[in-house]
Amino acid sequence: MNKAARNERIKITATWFNGAAVAALAVGCFAPIVAFVTSTAHIPLRNLNLLVRARFFLSVSLHWAARKVLRGIEE
Repeated sequence: MNKAARNERIKITATWFNGAAVAALAVGCFAPIVAFVTSTAHIPLRNLNLLVRARFFLSVSLHWAARKVLRGIEE
């Protein structure tokens, strides 16, 4: 496989990781907060805090994984 094709595969993999990070942030952080604020979910505030922190950590970890994958690009 040539260098350009390998670099494209690396970019696609990084894009997947970053997309998963965005999804984890949206579904795991923003959605529960909106549900709590609009009172459609009766989640204790402590549980909400733990859920949001865990999903935020997951999101950041996936984003950093994407950045690590991009380090494999050859010039």
